[in-house]
Amino acid sequence: MTILEELKHAIEEGHPGEAENLVEKALGQRIDSVRIVEEAMMPAMRAVGEDYKNEQADILRILAAARSVRKGFELIETHDRPFERRNVGTVILGTVEGDLHDVGKNLVAIMFRSAGFKVIDLGVDVSEKQFLKAVRRTPEVSIVCISSLLSTALPEMEQVVKSLRRNDPEGKYKIMVGGGAVTRQLAKQMGADAYTENCVEAAEVAKTFIV
Repeated sequence: MTILEELKHAIEEGHPGEAENLVEKALGQRIDSVRIVEEAMMPAMRAVGEDYKNEQADILRILAAARSVRKGFELIETHDRPFERRNVGTVILGTVEGDLHDVGKNLVAIMFRSAGFKVIDLGVDVSEKQFLKAVRRTPEVSIVCISSLLSTALPEMEQVVKSLRRNDPEGKYKIMVGGGAVTRQLAKQMGADAYTENCVEAAEVAKTFIV
């Protein structure tokens, strides 16, 4: 088994310490950072994601795998400064005003980071004005991701989507929505670009928006 295969296996099994050691070993052997990411880290996350979709993995395993990838990224960024600037895109995310739930949002943030996105997490109970302010302060934003677990917060989510759309007539960023209260039909009615049911799907859909 090659070192990259060992790394892929360590991530799939959710062993952050082992993954970090293997990344360090790979870098010591002068294996290119891009190869480490593209041949080991990303395939491992895709494999875990597929297992999750097929109900062969739970949230805890996804979290462990994502932490393993994050450890690897941090080490690579420390050793390879040019790589630090190679992010896939920038995501702004938050739970809409009136909702204090953050577990789903946090999982999505981890998956985005593991997929190579720069994540700006606005937290919970985020108002329309806060979303707009964040977008205006971040001209490089690629995706805005809004979540809500509570049905009572859906009107606010719809208002945020409409405001973001008005703020971006040229369509510079995509709007994604998700959470327990949201359905695909509601997302379409709101005018969002995408709805996803889980954190793995969110990262996969986000990547399709990046040219």
